[in-house]
Amino acid sequence: MSSNESDLRARSPWALHGVSVAKVSPVSAPVDADVVVPGSKSFTNRALVIAAMANGSSRLTGLLRSDDAYWCIEALKALGVNLTVSGEEVAMDGVNGVWPNSEGHLYTGAGGTAARFLTSALAAGHGRWTIEGSKRMNERPMGVLFDALTSQGASITTLSDRPDTLPIRLEANGLQGGDVRMSGSVSSQFISGVLIAAPYAKAPLTVRIEDHIVQHAYVHITLDMMRSFGAAVEADPDLLSIRVEPTGYQGRDYEIEADASTACYFWSAAAITGGRARVKNLTYNTRQPDVQFVDVLARMGCEVDKAGPGIEVRGPQKLRGGFTISMEEMSDQTLTLAFLAPFADRPITIANVGHIRHHESDRLMVISHTLRAIGIAVDEHEDGVTIYPGEAHGGRLSSYDDHRVAMAQALIGLVVPGVEIVDPGCVSKTCPMFFEKWREIGVQVDLQ
Repeated sequence: MSSNESDLRARSPWALHGVSVAKVSPVSAPVDADVVVPGSKSFTNRALVIAAMANGSSRLTGLLRSDDAYWCIEALKALGVNLTVSGEEVAMDGVNGVWPNSEGHLYTGAGGTAARFLTSALAAGHGRWTIEGSKRMNERPMGVLFDALTSQGASITTLSDRPDTLPIRLEANGLQGGDVRMSGSVSSQFISGVLIAAPYAKAPLTVRIEDHIVQHAYVHITLDMMRSFGAAVEADPDLLSIRVEPTGYQGRDYEIEADASTACYFWSAAAITGGRARVKNLTYNTRQPDVQFVDVLARMGCEVDKAGPGIEVRGPQKLRGGFTISMEEMSDQTLTLAFLAPFADRPITIANVGHIRHHESDRLMVISHTLRAIGIAVDEHEDGVTIYPGEAHGGRLSSYDDHRVAMAQALIGLVVPGVEIVDPGCVSKTCPMFFEKWREIGVQVDLQ
């Protein structure tokens, strides 16, 4: 997808509509705010799919009303799942692994979690479906997942000139069980997808990882939620072997956690302005790996209070650099750190994040293009970047139809005049209310 393209079909009725540019003005005083962030994208789509597969009714609270969640819900409705959405709550009657509509066409929008988890969940049942995503989702690799599911008895026919991406035609015959060997080096979502489906396999299923997992924490989140819905799971400490019994799921009431990824932008707003931000509805003991970004901010000179309630960050007079850091386990915050780095006192090198080239955009390329566009020197490596301090100037910045790009670029606008973000509506993928929340902490945002 080119820098000026966006797939507007992927924007849901819950999205930020009718806005082509967001102008973010520098703050007149350091940020000083208490913030409540919306629910977690990662938890929301896992909970939706697991509750849909379960036996009995579930009530999910704290739903993130985002594009990703909307298209997951619409796909479940197309499969015949009985559910109702009221505000941030979903009431759902699970299908106990048997999809009422055994044929049809499903659209997953731009959501990697929706596409990968639903494809797996469908493969555990019986039926024939076509599955497609947005333009960018249809470019993102899914070969590791396809190979795992076909080894378990699914028939997957790709409907494009690439063998490893959506759209596909899926003929599901249930999962056979036994051993499934997978790579975890591209995305942990492939592993989570197979695990989510596994309680409905015909026999115990063991996922064996052949190399390494890029983000262990998200697999732990999956396993924790599976257990919450009654699945029987055993895993070794390094997650190289995970066994799931064919027990199914049981419906239940489940509260979705606040989103640590979204919280990072507010902590970073305090960091870059020398201010204060407390996220009130999140604690450090969450499984979400991005909460550890506060430790990166502490390394940059911030004061961090984890004692609660919530987590508070206070920014220094000048951010510190002069280090190299692996962001592999919290790679969604690579962009956040990259756009803070020019305002540190020394260079910062980010490593071990080559896999983010295959996210909603090639995020390493986007970092290079964005920073150079505002006058900042950056070296792009195969699996990371080195960013040098400099005097940044304003500019008209493409969001690359990537929610995390747009939200991270907004940080630059807090201290640099003239920052304009093109196509800011892409934040709707995970946080449609982002700019509204930005205004709540005292930031002037002009949406045009």
